Amino acid sequence: MFLYRKAGPSGPAFLLLLIAATPRYFCTMTTPARLALIGLLFFARTAYGQTLDDLEFGLPNTLDIATWNIEWFPKNGNATIERVQTIVQNLDIDLWAIQEIDDTTAFKGMIDAIDGYEYVLMDGWFGGLVYVYSTDAIEVLNAYEIYTASTFWNPFPRSPLVLHFAFEGESFYAINNHFKCCGNGTINWSDAYDEETRRHEACVLLNEYIQQGLPEERVILLGDLNDLIQEPAANNVFAPFLDLPNEYVFADMAIAEGLSSGWSFPGWPSHLDHLLLSNEVFEDFASPSTVVECLDIASFMPGGWSEFDTNVSDHRPVVLQMQVTPLDLEALQTANPQLMRITDALGRECRYAPGRLLLYHFDDGSVFKHISLSAQPPY
Repeated sequence: MFLYRKAGPSGPAFLLLLIAATPRYFCTMTTPARLALIGLLFFARTAYGQTLDDLEFGLPNTLDIATWNIEWFPKNGNATIERVQTIVQNLDIDLWAIQEIDDTTAFKGMIDAIDGYEYVLMDGWFGGLVYVYSTDAIEVLNAYEIYTASTFWNPFPRSPLVLHFAFEGESFYAINNHFKCCGNGTINWSDAYDEETRRHEACVLLNEYIQQGLPEERVILLGDLNDLIQEPAANNVFAPFLDLPNEYVFADMAIAEGLSSGWSFPGWPSHLDHLLLSNEVFEDFASPSTVVECLDIASFMPGGWSEFDTNVSDHRPVVLQMQVTPLDLEALQTANPQLMRITDALGRECRYAPGRLLLYHFDDGSVFKHISLSAQPPY
């Protein structure tokens, strides 16, 4: 679980100053009182002395995903590289969807220096989108960009980056985005270049891609979407998703509807970084153990928000932690149907191979879609 440190006007320096300024009073205190004051000093030092090395979030048996606009990495050269490396190492998150990578060479070198992590980064006209993943937890099956043609550059100034991956043998698709920024909060339907109109069109196209291309897949659409999900319906660019509550849910809606102090972009303040889940993830997301947070990393830095904003980013990461339910074989085993054939994702009959998305066809007409990493087929 991510740990928060509350800032305040008092702290260990204040207590030390108090003792130094009143030595006679301290010496005349009873032993229990002195012990209590020393204990308070120790507690204060612990509470106020946390650093980036104290960060923690990921758990061994949960899928931990983050979206983070890292503001034109490296924002402040080596100072940024050192801090971001420490953040990634200590948060132990399985999959990062990151936006605004400016120096790809520096970024690759930083990730190469972190044991157990790799990256997925595409070369193209408009860069900046990247995935960073734990090789112990995530198996990359495929990665590609969508809506890359120039006809889509208006809604997508950065082409969405899709990652097909397996976690504990279960198939997921992540779609990393960085929507057009700015605007006046109102959708101008008569202006194709209006910022809100462009973001709305991006949502229309992404919904079409998911419904037509990934209709039964676990999909997590995430990124810096540059708009508010809690706005009134008339000017809400996310209506293509919000109007389909049986198909999608914003995992971070409670953050958006909460206090502004918990939002992902404190400088405005506004909450712009989101995680959208398709209905195939609803059951996992509904678990009481699920965690969705906007990580206040700045509170673990001596200079607080000023240091974070200068040396890291102007956005906070938004994270999702949830248990992944494995494919339920109980009904299949009870009925004891017989496996008839195996096909690949394109419907071609094939033999079993580990690490591939395969469809298992049974004599009762049922079809199970599954990725297995074992040497032997699961059925």
